[in-house]
Amino acid sequence: MAEKCGACGPGYSTPLDAMKGPREKIVYLPCIYRNTGIEKPDYLATVDIDPKSPHYCQVIHRLPMPNLRDELHHSGWNTCSSSFGDVTKKRNRLILPSLISSRIYVVDVGTDMRAPRMHKMIEPVDVFWKCNLANPHTTHCLGNGEIMISTMGDPSGNGKAGFILLDGKTFEVKGNWEKGSNIPALGYDFWYQPRHNVLMSTEWGVPKVLAYGLDPADLKTGRYGRYINVWDWTTHVLTQSIDLGEDSIPLEIRFLHNPDAAEGYVGCALSSAIHRFYKTENGNWAAEKVVQVPSKKVEGWMFPEMPGLITDILISLDDRYLYFSNWLHGDIRQYDISNTRKPKLVGQVFLGGKIPRDGPIVVVEDHELNCQPEPFVIQGKRVQGGPQMIQLSLDGKRLYVTTSLYSAWDKQFYPDLVKEGSVMLQIDVNTEKGGLKVNKHFLVDFGKEPNGPVLAHELRYPGGDCSSDIWI
Repeated sequence: MAEKCGACGPGYSTPLDAMKGPREKIVYLPCIYRNTGIEKPDYLATVDIDPKSPHYCQVIHRLPMPNLRDELHHSGWNTCSSSFGDVTKKRNRLILPSLISSRIYVVDVGTDMRAPRMHKMIEPVDVFWKCNLANPHTTHCLGNGEIMISTMGDPSGNGKAGFILLDGKTFEVKGNWEKGSNIPALGYDFWYQPRHNVLMSTEWGVPKVLAYGLDPADLKTGRYGRYINVWDWTTHVLTQSIDLGEDSIPLEIRFLHNPDAAEGYVGCALSSAIHRFYKTENGNWAAEKVVQVPSKKVEGWMFPEMPGLITDILISLDDRYLYFSNWLHGDIRQYDISNTRKPKLVGQVFLGGKIPRDGPIVVVEDHELNCQPEPFVIQGKRVQGGPQMIQLSLDGKRLYVTTSLYSAWDKQFYPDLVKEGSVMLQIDVNTEKGGLKVNKHFLVDFGKEPNGPVLAHELRYPGGDCSSDIWI
């Protein structure tokens, strides 16, 4: 299947075709040393996840960056299924923006898929001068061959939404995608859908405010996000801002994969809610809350109430299931979204979090659980942190998860995670009726890395996945 698609151009013709793709055998993860006390550069790890391999669950290659304290975060492709059918394009470069340094690395994964090598480095000054932007976050490949990267701020660390355009061949910074004077104060993630002439972007917070942790004094001051920002895909102009509530912090946003669908979901971290966004009859866009994770009343923590803190969401390629992680509560959830307006909880598993029953935090009121969950231990290792970044196999049967959110917040909320390193886990998914079960034979322990414990973040498959490919 991969060879057939490769002959047609990168990726797959439809999301359902992608579900028939080959099983994942390796995965790439950015590994971060910033804020760990270890003065080593971040690196891109290649992990063998082929059960038939003698190196199963092992890091088989490490590509260190040339600089310290970049804070690698998310990654994306030079081209993807949006260019399916173009035989001149290959998915052979992984784009690695640095959230803090604002460098952008272009990694060659085509020459040797199992041993990536550096192809090009874009220095921050190019981004600063050509775009007046900084703190790049999400990368998406465009059907026209360009690469677009969303940003969170300006070169001074103030909040500012924007989008960097890279040339898909030379990887030179071309300039800004956005046009007009009406620019949102905050940026973060984005998704686009040309069939509906729209791009949706979200908001985290002011970079210089969140760079070293979460200060409660910064809440209710407009320094954290609350809007889905709606852009006209053709004119590149902001047309709407949909208010999801003060300090809701809408992070990851996903359209349904079917390119005809004019709806999707966004996960709000601090309000711990999932909102469905959709196109109205008059052509505007609106949002409605469809899932609310109740906060837990607690003692022994920085706040009297603990939100779930939804940090990552995914939609299966057949648009049947929605997944998300509650980084603080410690659970991953699976919802049946056959009825997109009424998601139904069908799977849940706890993988750590702040509230295990033997910890220092006491839950005094809980609207969901009868008792605090047990500590999560796998292969003799107690997992620190909570489930954070997630990635679903193409066929939807395996969900991979890592436990690091962002080094400064890891250090603040889970200091033992920074000391011991993050982990990568696998959850088996029941795709017929719903249901999640931890694979006890799968563990990648990033606490055992050669230069010391490291924080592994986002997961990316070489052949594309449900959070990097967009069908147009």
